[in-house]
Amino acid sequence: MTGSSSDRSRSPARSDRIRLGAVGYLNARPLVYGLDRSPRFDVRYDLPSECARLLHAHEIDVGLIPSIEYLRGSRPYGIVPGPAVISHGPVASVAIYTTRWIGDVRSIALDTSSRTSVALVSVLCARLFKIQPRLEPRGPDLDDMLAHCDAALIIGDNALFLDVNARGGRRVEKIDLGESWNTLTGLPFVYAFWAAWPHVITPADGDALQRARDDGVAHLDDVARAYLPDSPGRQAVAGKYLRHNIQYSLGGEELEGLRTFYVYATELGLVSYDGTMNFYHAEHHPAV
Repeated sequence: MTGSSSDRSRSPARSDRIRLGAVGYLNARPLVYGLDRSPRFDVRYDLPSECARLLHAHEIDVGLIPSIEYLRGSRPYGIVPGPAVISHGPVASVAIYTTRWIGDVRSIALDTSSRTSVALVSVLCARLFKIQPRLEPRGPDLDDMLAHCDAALIIGDNALFLDVNARGGRRVEKIDLGESWNTLTGLPFVYAFWAAWPHVITPADGDALQRARDDGVAHLDDVARAYLPDSPGRQAVAGKYLRHNIQYSLGGEELEGLRTFYVYATELGLVSYDGTMNFYHAEHHPAV
């Protein structure tokens, strides 16, 4: 699958360069548009969970981390204002696939590539679906997952391009978790954002990340073609997905959605949230 953990920059980091950990999935590519040619950033691509691990371990300076991971670091990071991966409804690439009515589901196999999506499953099960299933890390092979559990969480490119009609005659329903979150709360859902260690980035670096986002959003079809150069059919799907399912600006409504997610996750004991978030402001030192 394009965008795997092996897809990364190999150039050695230097003291004057920022180690930037990006997500390899299609939906994150507009956020790094042109940054691989920047003299300032050493870019590597990984799974969302690996980006978080690298940031927690201080093996990168800035990471596009799953939103839940912001609350799991050993010390507070600064959130870079603006760029993020968001949906305002159906997201298409984060979904539960089930062979049963969701109210009858007793077990869910989990693709653990993004811990935010795993936490979102727990929140939706408790608040929207009203079920308490057994959650089992497994996958993201849908047939194997459904052989062991009633339903399966699959995320990213695997979910976006998955053909649920080719499953050996079994009826499989896709439940879009972006849409489910919006049904529950009426709010957008924030999947990931840039987070940096304190005192690492300058105002110019923050501006560069925002410009990359703006340029990427202005060239979504180019992003899709570059990501899937040998698959014109999938390029069309990818372009539509980037235009209609994913948004990239972390504004007031998006922050309300993020805070709501943090509160719900805290109530389930998944994280601890004290109501504050640290942002890089004008001087680009983290501040509440």
